[in-house]
Amino acid sequence: MDKYIYDDKNDLWYELQGDYYIPCLILPAEKEQPIGLWGQRHLQYLKEYRRITYLNLLTSGMLNTYLADIDKQTEEMFFRLVEQMKQAQGIMEQLKAENALEWTGRLNNIRACARVIVERKIIFA
Repeated sequence: MDKYIYDDKNDLWYELQGDYYIPCLILPAEKEQPIGLWGQRHLQYLKEYRRITYLNLLTSGMLNTYLADIDKQTEEMFFRLVEQMKQAQGIMEQLKAENALEWTGRLNNIRACARVIVERKIIFA
């Protein structure tokens, strides 16, 4: 038996493994882009709860681009929300100079709220 065979009907090569011919499939090349924390969280969400979407993106070669885009959108939304909440609550550099501990606590509270909003709107949607 031949190690490799070609099927004209579907234009695929097959490799002999044991007693069976397995199609030689290769995922399309994808541009490598760095994926940050938000993209990694969304990837984990896709793997656990949106398996078909994950597999479609993976096999189409668009997963990395999609995750990089999600990461960028989420980061922009997070920082925009933090700035808007800081302005709405009147947290400025003057408070930081006067009472650094209170400033840190209030800023951490704002970041936690913004994180929850971003996760519900983008990451886990």
